[in-house]
Amino acid sequence: MTVTTPPSDQAWQGPGHPGLFALLREDLRTVVERDPSIAGPVEALLHPALPALWVHRFAHRRYRGGARLSARLAMVLVRAVTGVEIHPGARLGRRVFIDHGSGVVIGETAVVGDDVTIYHQVTLGALGWWRDNRRDDGERRHPMVGSGVVIGANASVLGPVSIGAGAVIGAHALVTDDMPAGARANAPAGSVRQGRATTALDLLRHTASAGSW
Repeated sequence: MTVTTPPSDQAWQGPGHPGLFALLREDLRTVVERDPSIAGPVEALLHPALPALWVHRFAHRRYRGGARLSARLAMVLVRAVTGVEIHPGARLGRRVFIDHGSGVVIGETAVVGDDVTIYHQVTLGALGWWRDNRRDDGERRHPMVGSGVVIGANASVLGPVSIGAGAVIGAHALVTDDMPAGARANAPAGSVRQGRATTALDLLRHTASAGSW
């Protein structure tokens, strides 16, 4: 299974990786490119989920630097405005696109790769405190999502599972097991099949119920 994860926080500042403000500009371009209802970068500033992503970029660095309380406060405030709840400890890659945004929850130890698309009411969560409290300190509790993954509306990916690059998780699906690269998960839970979509029309059939069209 191939799961491409974001570079380390230090690597974000290294050669070949954009700095913070270049990353924010890239986020803005991503909204323009992927949301057909957006006419340009000025209108993209009003995209409902973009503020949550931008504030997270700042808050994550403060969180990693030890300023946990101010980072948490920033994300609590942005949740009240956008309806998007991203823990400042979560690691998000480049060109992550959160469409609509309302009800999205991303947990503390989640890792989201590059070019991931997440629709509304998606949860990247844990399996529950009754399990997590028995884990070792520092052990991952939330999903690791590979590059190019699409997660449809109201889908839940729970626990320290790995989702391979290019996988598609359909609307309302529940995923609690690892998925290989290119796999498809559809509701009901457990309906997973391997193999990449071979045409754009095939991909559309798998994602049209995600509220994206």
